Amino acid sequence: MTDRKFNPKHLAILNNPDRKKIHDPEVIWNTLELKDAEVLVDIGAGTGFFAMPFADKIPDGVVYACDTSEVMLDWMKDNLPKKYDGRIILRKTEESVIELDDQIADLVYMMLLHHELNNPQSMLQEAKRLLKPGGKILIVDWAKKETPMGPPMEIRVDADTIEEHMKEAGFNDIKQHDVLPFNSFLVGAKL
Repeated sequence: MTDRKFNPKHLAILNNPDRKKIHDPEVIWNTLELKDAEVLVDIGAGTGFFAMPFADKIPDGVVYACDTSEVMLDWMKDNLPKKYDGRIILRKTEESVIELDDQIADLVYMMLLHHELNNPQSMLQEAKRLLKPGGKILIVDWAKKETPMGPPMEIRVDADTIEEHMKEAGFNDIKQHDVLPFNSFLVGAKL
């Protein structure tokens, strides 16, 4: 069986500036059309590749950068620029257990994580718990098609299946966006 989890030994891949060409945070943020956000929760934050540019979009807000990996959290603690002190808040988590208060987030996002989840429904329920009414969930993951990089095909999850997972978790107004070359991009809302 193929291991679904990203190996933290390869964290340098997460910091490759070429990633912006295929997982462009600016394109993702603009597609979200998020207004007046104050609190974001980044589940599977890795090295903060998305937490940093998203924190820049909400200068008076905070991003909770959550990860199960001590290696990733330690890397962020040692390497995030000082300007993010108090604005990107690191949290050690377990899969599907994020120790934050109910209904605190305007946006919960999972970037390139869905295919790694052992229990997507449990994680999506946790994301829903964290969201304020009217808050959004964003899921970007590797498309179930051949791409020049990314995880093995057998562990990828197609966009329609991700959408079904979101519906089953009670998310509404789900939209798929075709703006990234190698990824599924889905946004839903908690009503």
